[in-house]
Amino acid sequence: MGSFIENEFAEFWISDGILFFVYKPNTIVDFKAAEKIVADRLKLQDEKAFPVFCDTRGIKDVNKEARDYLAKQGSTLAIAVAFLVNFPLNEAIAQFYVKTNKPLVPTKVFTIKDEAMDFLKSFLY
Repeated sequence: MGSFIENEFAEFWISDGILFFVYKPNTIVDFKAAEKIVADRLKLQDEKAFPVFCDTRGIKDVNKEARDYLAKQGSTLAIAVAFLVNFPLNEAIAQFYVKTNKPLVPTKVFTIKDEAMDFLKSFLY
């Protein structure tokens, strides 16, 4: 499997043991989009678990059904997840997601990329 996948919602690649996942600008995530996003990420991972850097700054909206799906199935083969968000709107949405959906792996929200990377690097072995 290649080291880069792109779909209509996001781009995914693996670098230095971390899976990078960047949403495209003005992305609306519904249940069908969430299924496609998770399927493509898992295809790229080829049954290997990784810490996941998820840049959510391109998300315009995500519905509850998609959030629920991403919190559970979206954690498959994720060791930990760092969300990079815009302050303050995106951050409030992401913090709400983490608190209410309770992802199955360690998950934190960041507004500074270097801090997100430091968090994820602590999960590399």
